[in-house]
Amino acid sequence: MSDIFSRIEHSRTADEVVQQIESLILEGVLRTGDRLPGERELARQFDVSRPILRDALKVLEGRGLLTTRPGGGTHVADIIGQLFTPPVTDLISTHRKAVTDYLEYRREVEAIAAEYAARRATPDDLALLDQIMTRMDEAHRTGDFEDEAEIDVEFHHAICECAHNIILLHTLRACYRLLSEGVFQNRLLVFGVPGARETLLQQHRAIHAAIKAGDPAAARQAAMDHITYVERSMAEAERTGDWRRVSRLRLRQRTDSGDIEPARKRSRS
Repeated sequence: MSDIFSRIEHSRTADEVVQQIESLILEGVLRTGDRLPGERELARQFDVSRPILRDALKVLEGRGLLTTRPGGGTHVADIIGQLFTPPVTDLISTHRKAVTDYLEYRREVEAIAAEYAARRATPDDLALLDQIMTRMDEAHRTGDFEDEAEIDVEFHHAICECAHNIILLHTLRACYRLLSEGVFQNRLLVFGVPGARETLLQQHRAIHAAIKAGDPAAARQAAMDHITYVERSMAEAERTGDWRRVSRLRLRQRTDSGDIEPARKRSRS
């Protein structure tokens, strides 16, 4: 991990260290699972004594923000998942209406995030988005659905970060976790809709271009258009899947019952 921690300038106390690490977690600089540097290196970066650092880490661990793994160092704890408890997640995964509500929520909130990103993105934010778009183009070229889907989520994560709004960042991260944990098993169906992969890529490019151009209205509209398309495509994929399932059942039933003669038998008559 590069030097993201700043030297404590004035009162070198555990409270100052705690506040800085808390801010880095809150702002999304430190993410769930990130490993902190070793005690000696971290004390050097903060320019505090190791006893002060230990006190700070103990406080953060007590607050559930950090976790220590035996022999594995100190890591940022999983705090995002707490926004959706396991019982709620189970309900979401088993009720079809939840998919519609999920996308409806994302359409509105991601529109705000894209608008804010167009207003607030820094040169470093835009550089990160450029990198993600390059990887998305490559994944599209190779045709790896799983890879495309993962980069898709990463792209939307980055837009949240560009928006520089803490509440947006953490609520949308919790939403995206539902995708990464496979709560919506049918999300890859969208990539199977004819022409969907090309359309999705163009939509991501449109969001990216609007944010880079600093056009809040265009970024907002592009984000809404994207989620609306995803919603339509998921519904179409589900309908097509249902039609195919029913068609297979009809064919099997009528063939087994003798209503449809096998082609070989018909050709002999």
